[in-house]
Amino acid sequence: MRALGIDHGSRRIGLAYGDDLGVATPLPAIAGPDPTKHWDALGAVIRERGITDVVLGHPLNLDGSAGPKAKEIEAFAARIRSETGLPVHLIDEALTSYEAESTIPPSRRREVRRSGLIDSRAATIILQDFLDGRIPLPDPEP
Repeated sequence: MRALGIDHGSRRIGLAYGDDLGVATPLPAIAGPDPTKHWDALGAVIRERGITDVVLGHPLNLDGSAGPKAKEIEAFAARIRSETGLPVHLIDEALTSYEAESTIPPSRRREVRRSGLIDSRAATIILQDFLDGRIPLPDPEP
């Protein structure tokens, strides 16, 4: 398996890569105002890395319900499925951006946020959660 983790936002798309080793690593974020270019760049990453699975952060409300942003992500997932034929796994992304941002010193957050680093760190957390769920637990000893 070669998985692409995505933290989708309107300005930036954070990306991460993981494979059967079970370790997610950040990739450069896709940034810019043109959504068409976002889609082209995403397609290029999928082709270049030979992606077999897409893991997409699903921004559910704290009560587990789907709000407007979650529905937008569901539509994005449907587009990925229809245009690439790849399976898309929706993973609850609750607080991943906050967790990713907390690793950056407060004095550098504004500068780092524009770079897309926080978005790709959030994608890495989302993908790592997915990969961790796929690793079988060892059998308990008798």
